[in-house]
Order: sequence, then structure tokens, then C-alpha cells
Amino acid sequence: MKYILIIGDGMADDPTDKLGGKTPLEVTPKPNMDFLAREGELGSVSNCPRELPAGSDTAILSIFGCDPRQCYTGRAPLEAAAQGIALKPGDVAFRCNMASLEEGDLPFEKRKILSHSSGGIDGELSRTLVLDLFADPEFHALAEAAGAEVFPTLTYRHIVIRHKGDAEGLTLTPPHDHLTEECGPHLPRGGSAAPVLRGLMEASFRILSAHPINVKRREEGKLPANCIWFWAQGTAVELPSFEKAYHKRGAVISAVPLCHGIGALIGLDRIMVPGATGEKDTNYLGKGQAAVKALLEDGYDFVGVHVEAPDECSHNGDTEGKQKSISDLDNFVLGTILSGLKGTDFRILILSDHKTLTDTRGHAHGYVPYILYDSRTSAGSGLSYTEANGLLGPHVEDGVALMGMLFRS
Repeated sequence: MKYILIIGDGMADDPTDKLGGKTPLEVTPKPNMDFLAREGELGSVSNCPRELPAGSDTAILSIFGCDPRQCYTGRAPLEAAAQGIALKPGDVAFRCNMASLEEGDLPFEKRKILSHSSGGIDGELSRTLVLDLFADPEFHALAEAAGAEVFPTLTYRHIVIRHKGDAEGLTLTPPHDHLTEECGPHLPRGGSAAPVLRGLMEASFRILSAHPINVKRREEGKLPANCIWFWAQGTAVELPSFEKAYHKRGAVISAVPLCHGIGALIGLDRIMVPGATGEKDTNYLGKGQAAVKALLEDGYDFVGVHVEAPDECSHNGDTEGKQKSISDLDNFVLGTILSGLKGTDFRILILSDHKTLTDTRGHAHGYVPYILYDSRTSAGSGLSYTEANGLLGPHVEDGVALMGMLFRS
């Protein structure tokens, strides 16, 4: 028996006037998901505890069987684990986005947040910018005084560690939840760390605005990556062993450090797919093929496949892109897996981790639909895979239960 998890990040939504009062899942052709929903169990689940942020960090912890109410210290430590960064006592980790703020003759706090990802900036350019920033004499002195060290990635998502940092009373805001808003109300606030982090962000805007890469981006009509944005702070975390809990050998396929970090901390192997970007141009087919190979050739019992694109499109207000990413996930990821596993007994769990609303461009708490399908049975819901239909089936109050449901014989 083989076991598969597919997470379409932010795939669930609320009805929107842009689609005639329907959701992207309701209007997008997705024959494979709809087949599995009709033939399998279709229900709804709450992955993000109400007392914690609605986001992939809390949701995916739940989905992998780790109760975020017990183990969540913040998102950044999970992403740090993906890079093999071991946090020491007193270390505080931060996500450091390459973001785009409004330009022109404005006070810093009046600049609007235009993009949390600098328009999906190329990874090599993003890495060069953040390394050049931390090497700049003015910024280097500020970072050194703050005890801040950068760990770059090949995406817009970098990690900064403050050694012997203090996060008590600190409030940081995810930039993707406040696009087109003035940044002032969302800058670091509270505690002794807030003015330090804000000072670094303001300095980054002055320095990065003049960087040759950003000069060229403006000439090309692209958003400049003109500011770093700190959020998702947290301290060291330990997670329970996946293999001890479920007695299965598994791996994770994703372009997102968060998923690989959670996987590393619970003992799942990492599978990297060339061309997997975390954006709507990701290598969907490659992810599906890698999942089949892992299960049938490499001997894994379980593979988790994460697709970030629906979430990124939602944050960018790209309704058409969200529809296409759902369709491509269905066709190239799920379709490839179903074709490759023909003749093999398998159980598969498909769901959105949380809602990402195309109208607000932010995350939201609430139930999301899930599919649980067993290839050995055919009795099912008879319904297509949508948010409304999910509410007609079983309700799972806590996403931590999902992995046990997948492995139930």
C-alpha cells in the first residue's frame, strides 16, 4: 500500500464577484480531483487553530500530525531547518522577504506594500541583492550591532538570525496579508527589538533602491526589490518523529522551505525537483513524476507533494492564475500520480491547507475541503470537489487527525 498527500496551498477560497459569486474550485475544470471526490470521502477540516495565525506554518504542521498549539514557536525556525540551520539558545529566527514598497517622495511609513515577493523575483537576483545589502558598509555596521546574520536562499524568502536577540513583546506582520496598504501600521512594533528591526528595514530601502539590479528592473518595467521585510519570528523547535508515529518511511516534494523544514524536523527526506519554483510556472509534471518514482522505485511508503502556486496567485490578486494553477495541479501532478500508480493499491489525501482569498489577497481561518480516497473501494460522496460540497460531508475539527485518517487501513 502506498500513501500520498497533496496540498494545494491556498487553493480554497470564498465566493468572489470576479467569478460570478463562485470560488476558483467551483469554476475550474479539475476532472481528477472531482473523480476522487465522487468516489472517495469528501469532507471539511480546520487546519489552523483559531488562537494561532491562519497560515501554512500552523496548517501544514497540523496536516503532518504535529499539534501547533504544542510545538509552534514561529514560522522562521521551520524554514531555518530546511537550510540545516541549528538555532542556539538565545537565537531568534526571522523570515526576511525581498519586498517591494512604493517609491517617490514619501515618508517611509507612508509607502504602500506593493509585493511581498518583489513580483516573484528570480532567485539568483534575490540572493545577490540580500548578500550585497549585508555587505554594504552602512548596513553591515547596523546588522553587526543588532547581532543579525543572513542566510540567503534562491527565492525571495531569506532567513535572518539575531544571536542573543530579544523577541519579547515583538509584533511582526506578514506582508502578503496587507498588500496595497501603507506599511506604517505593519512595521515592527513592541519590545526592544522593534526599533532595531525597523531601522534595518529603513536602511535597506535607502540602499537597495539604488542597487544596479533595481535600476535595471525599473527600466524593464518590473518592481524593484527595494526593502527587506522581517516577520514570522521564532525560537528553536523540536517536532515528533513521523516514522515513530506512523511507521512509514516518507519524503516531501516542495519548492517551499517551510515544507522541507517541517519534513526535516520530523524525519522525512527531501526530494528536489528541477524547475520547481513555488510560482505558477512551477514544474507540475516533474513533481508528479518525482512522486511516482519515490513510491515505486525508491521504496518510500509515503510522499507529500506541496504546490505553492494557488497561494501565490491569490496574494497577487491573480484570479486567472489561481484557476490555471489548480487546473495544472489536477492535470500534471495528480493526473501523473494516478496514471503512474495504476495497478497499485494506494490511499491519497488531497486538500488546501488554509483559505487564501482572492478578494482580500490574504489568508483566512475556516474549514477547507478534503478528499480521502482508497483505490480499493468505490463507494463515495458523489459530489465534486468544492468548498460548499466539503461542508456536506464529515467535519474534522482538528487537522492533526488527518494523517491518522490517511494511514487507517
